[in-house]
Amino acid sequence: MGILRISLLVAGVLATLLGLIWIGQGSGYFPYPASSFMINQSPWIWRGAILAIAGLVAIADSRRI
Repeated sequence: MGILRISLLVAGVLATLLGLIWIGQGSGYFPYPASSFMINQSPWIWRGAILAIAGLVAIADSRRI
């Protein structure tokens, strides 16, 4: 069970960080790279929020295993 717990924790942390980056790019607060198609595009705010929440759920599940 140790490998499952660690892999779920790593996947959850990565998903949360990626979701926060998507929120930042979609809202225009993190405009990097400047040529990104995600900058100031509101659908990426929602997609990032969903991904970040899924990452937090994965982190919580990894702590229960």
